[in-house]
Amino acid sequence: MTRAAELKAQLELERRGEPFLLYRTGDGEQRLFTLEPATSPVTIGRRDGAAVSLAWDSEVSRLHSTIERIGADWVLIDDGLSRNGSFVNGARMLGRHRLEDGDRLCFGETVILYRDPGDGQSYSTAPLPASALTIPLTPTQRKVLIALCRPVNESAFATPATNKEIAEEIFLSVDAVKAQLRVLFDRFGLEDLPQNQKRARLAASTLVGGLLTARDF
Repeated sequence: MTRAAELKAQLELERRGEPFLLYRTGDGEQRLFTLEPATSPVTIGRRDGAAVSLAWDSEVSRLHSTIERIGADWVLIDDGLSRNGSFVNGARMLGRHRLEDGDRLCFGETVILYRDPGDGQSYSTAPLPASALTIPLTPTQRKVLIALCRPVNESAFATPATNKEIAEEIFLSVDAVKAQLRVLFDRFGLEDLPQNQKRARLAASTLVGGLLTARDF
């Protein structure tokens, strides 16, 4: 599937306002899974029969976790069945976690982005491939994104780089890095999120959406 076709598929789901999962296979192909009440519970695991089958990822258990509709929310449930656990925005979770638009879910080495365009607190933007086509990035902003995402690219369990780490990698001051990140948060519709979520969601959308590729690292 071409990048334009992938973007069209994402935008069609966003217009419908229904929550969905966005991820890539081991071969880099985009996958979209619409979350509907009738599909609950959604099983995630390595076996072929899972609703979201991650058969290419040897770090994923046969039955890893589930996503269930509880009331008006979608909830990630990990009851300890998986060997390597489930992570949300870089933090390991056990039990139940209510999902919010833009959450980065990690199972094994696979990253899945949870989108809920109909969420009242949703950021009003598509995953970054759409933004990248309409909003130009300066060379410095691209370098900031690469440095921000580098730890997460190396390990799905890592957290994005700190301002100090970014500054050291691209030879800017910490204040200059902060200024560049503020612009990126604004351009990609993340400025209203809590401060502790902005970096993780920017990194998640960048990597899952394919704005940066292996060649960038």
